Amino acid sequence: MLVERYELIEAVGRGGMGEVWRATDRELGRTVAVKVLPPELTRHEEFRVRFRREARTVASLNHRNIAVLHDVGEDTADGETTPFLVMEFIEGRTLTDVLADGPFTVERALSVGRDVADALAHSHAQGLVHRDIKPSNVMLTSEGGIKVLDFGIAKVVAETTTRLTATGMTVGTPAYLSPEQLTGRPVDGRSDQYSTGCLLYELLTGRPPFSGDSPFAVMHQHISQEPVPPSGLRPQIPSSVDTLVLRTLAKDRDQRLGSAGELRDALAATLVGLDAPAAAAAPSAAASV
Repeated sequence: MLVERYELIEAVGRGGMGEVWRATDRELGRTVAVKVLPPELTRHEEFRVRFRREARTVASLNHRNIAVLHDVGEDTADGETTPFLVMEFIEGRTLTDVLADGPFTVERALSVGRDVADALAHSHAQGLVHRDIKPSNVMLTSEGGIKVLDFGIAKVVAETTTRLTATGMTVGTPAYLSPEQLTGRPVDGRSDQYSTGCLLYELLTGRPPFSGDSPFAVMHQHISQEPVPPSGLRPQIPSSVDTLVLRTLAKDRDQRLGSAGELRDALAATLVGLDAPAAAAAPSAAASV
């Protein structure tokens, strides 16, 4: 089914959750992104069943900051069945690539964070927690917008691997995982908020809140160590931004904001607050006459 309808042109990304190709939809004549999931996950029938179920929820998402899911299917070759997703092809760069040029301005970082939080507020309203917010899963489009990728996949991987291996293994990238994900506790929208806080921290400072010689060292810091305030790395960052980012990174999720919608609104208000001092300092037209 995959090669019959979709012509794979070139690989444009690769990670633990699969390989992404730029492709052409032969039937509709449009460019799409095809994500082929890794065989070590997809050889399990339980994974494929959960994957198809979760894809229905992802397909119901309709938000300007969420990549559109066009199609899902299964490709069979050499006796193995491999699920794939077909999404809108986004011209742009992941935040991982953009961050290679250095940290963002405070205003731009808050704007990106606001748009990510807005996308999460929409998905959470549909009952879908992302579980893997990180720079490589957020794209800056060629028009300057934001698109969040890979909704639904981390949940299926987490549910299936935990059930099949009984190890309680964590799924995601350690630099951006919440304490509750790392300790095997139930996950909700506030876990995405923590990961968004890690993303914001990196956009502001050029590095995630915690780093170490091994993934386990980073995981331990997420659980037991407080991060340095962003202004400790970039003194020009205002205290209001410090306060908001550190709140998203609270170890106790009850100490974080109540929802992604609240985070979006707080980021928007903080952006307005950054402009307020400059506006107040500017002389009025009457005073300058």
